[in-house]
Amino acid sequence: MSDIARSARRLPRIPPVPLAILVGVVLGGLLVLVSGGNPVEAYTAIVTGALAWDNLPDTLNWAVPLVGMTLVAAIPLRGGMINLGGDGQMVIGGLVAALVPLYIPGPGPLLIVVAILAAMLASGLYATIAAWGETRHGIPMLISSLLLSYPAIGICSYIVGFPLRDTTTGLAQTAMVPEAVRLPVLSGPLNAGLLIMAVVAILVVLYDRFTVGGYELRMRGLNARFAGYGGVPLARQMTGVMFASGAIAGLVGALIVLGSQFRFQDGALLSPGYTWSGLMAALLAGGEPLGAILAGAFFAALQTGGFAMQRETSIPRVLTMVLQSIIILFLAIRHGVGRRRETR
Repeated sequence: MSDIARSARRLPRIPPVPLAILVGVVLGGLLVLVSGGNPVEAYTAIVTGALAWDNLPDTLNWAVPLVGMTLVAAIPLRGGMINLGGDGQMVIGGLVAALVPLYIPGPGPLLIVVAILAAMLASGLYATIAAWGETRHGIPMLISSLLLSYPAIGICSYIVGFPLRDTTTGLAQTAMVPEAVRLPVLSGPLNAGLLIMAVVAILVVLYDRFTVGGYELRMRGLNARFAGYGGVPLARQMTGVMFASGAIAGLVGALIVLGSQFRFQDGALLSPGYTWSGLMAALLAGGEPLGAILAGAFFAALQTGGFAMQRETSIPRVLTMVLQSIIILFLAIRHGVGRRRETR
């Protein structure tokens, strides 16, 4: 073995996720440089725009739905399952959360709880359709969960566009929810949704780390057939996992409607792309809940910083989406190379 090879083997190995982020930052900087921009100014604007004290509430406010949708993808991914129906599940939750306070009388605080629980229940039950299709009829959940989003979005669009549309406006949207049913404001754009999502995130991590169900889900992710031989009820587990995943998607829709938009607007929940950013963050963490939460917060900071970068340097904020894609692509390539080496 040559001296160069020995020296290379002594060098510390960078963990894959930090290495992927480093590669993304370097390649993104090269893209900025080639396009005639200044990479240092671009990244400075991203960091300042996301983490400066005045901008931090905006970052946290953006992180609430993004972290939520990251958990929507991460929970099934932990067990080797993929839920691509987050858009439809989130839309169902948002519509239910808007309709409950409009058509059910009661005190404001109670209606907030009822609206959130109803949104989670409706979305969770809808998500279990994909699990039922696979366990009873062999329909791959990867496909069915994605396809089920389209009727959900279409039906909700019809409801707010025709029978339950706010006739005082020309838009496809519900009436405004009463002020008593809106989530309490913490600071600036931040509302109590931050606290609710923090509690949910902690519960997910605790369930994954310290419960039998979390252990069985991890075992399924490593080898589903072995987990089944070991006594794990795979069909019931899939149904429960999809219910939990869909319920969190419904919670995200409810928090957006009750915390910031105060009505259900057709297409408003989908335009930010929370579902797909959340899926990328979950892939970045490999489905591990705590890592997924951190990855979701990282992507939220990257995206809010992108707005500041575009405003301050005239560099399009699409650069931040390019960075996310490069990071995930690098991890996928590295994972594929590692599997090929193991096979050999």
